[in-house]
Amino acid sequence: MFSLIAQVARFFRSSNDSNPASHAAMLMESADVRAGLDAHHAQELRAAASAWLSVVR
Repeated sequence: MFSLIAQVARFFRSSNDSNPASHAAMLMESADVRAGLDAHHAQELRAAASAWLSVVR
């Protein structure tokens, strides 16, 4: 769980300088990359993207 929080924090820090895509899109892209390696982690990233979208709305 800590790795998920750390990865989300990295997304926020890296996008402060340039904002090419939304945070949810970056999380979903990471989930797609992780899907073949660790399905559970990919699902956590998708849940984080969904939570981000519900907060933003």
